[in-house]
Amino acid sequence: MPPVALARTTLDGTPQTVLVRGDRALPVSAAGLSGDILALLDDWDAVLAAIAALPAEAWGDAPAFDEHAALVPYIPRQVFCTGANYRKHVIGLMMGDPSMRTPEMQAKSPEELRAHAERVMDEKARSSTPFCFIKLPSSVIGPNDTVVLPRAVEKPDWELELGVVIGKRCRYVSPEEAMDYVAGYAVVNDVTARELIFRKDGSAIGADWLAGKSFPTFLPFGPMIVPRGQIGDPYDLSIRLSVNGKVYQDESTADMMIGIERQVSFLSQITELMPGDVICTGSPYGNGSAFGVYLKDGDVIEGTIAGLGTQRNPCRAE
Repeated sequence: MPPVALARTTLDGTPQTVLVRGDRALPVSAAGLSGDILALLDDWDAVLAAIAALPAEAWGDAPAFDEHAALVPYIPRQVFCTGANYRKHVIGLMMGDPSMRTPEMQAKSPEELRAHAERVMDEKARSSTPFCFIKLPSSVIGPNDTVVLPRAVEKPDWELELGVVIGKRCRYVSPEEAMDYVAGYAVVNDVTARELIFRKDGSAIGADWLAGKSFPTFLPFGPMIVPRGQIGDPYDLSIRLSVNGKVYQDESTADMMIGIERQVSFLSQITELMPGDVICTGSPYGNGSAFGVYLKDGDVIEGTIAGLGTQRNPCRAE
């Protein structure tokens, strides 16, 4: 049987939780399940068993699933992001946008800057812990909802990423155990107010992730949750994003420096991960800041990760 995912869509005029196989949507009640996806994640092993037991004939009269009408799967309890986790992405940020450079980097020539960035990234992949921060769940919207560009933001940028959905309570796990706590994967877009991340008022505290990341609508999520066992290799997925039809991101999760196992383990040493939590695992090269291009009123963002579906988010100025 082809892969089965979970999503929310409208059937017969009512928002419903559905199982998705190809272009068909089946209410979860057909598998003896009930509740929204967040509730289902609280008993994830039972959900997987119900999906596995679903007979092929159950799909016979299933209505069509329109990905462009998909709703937000659910609102996560917690959202974590891993920053600077794709080699080409970080080098592109440093080279393309001066506002993303620390003061000691400003004086470097382009050649020195690139060599510095490459050394830092190689060392990070080899031995560093993840650089993780929190993004507010109130920034989450659906895969077809409108991204509102705040009036105070000059450089709203996109970051299409592989989202990891947690399926069991998780505390003090090793990297070797970590994947046992992953329910599945989803598409996320970590929209960023690029110029607000590093404050210009001389603050010694560091990056301002609240201002840079957590505006309302700054996390399109979905269209579906694909169970982990139905994705062969999460480090071999193409990630492709376009704005108004022009492709900017066209990369692979193979460029990820610190893998999912290390990210989950690291976070579990600090906090308790809960079912439904989402980890945004980092963005590959191709953000607007690498090109000096930023989101503006009327733009349409389309983002696809192989096997996980497509988002289509129009942008509107606040």
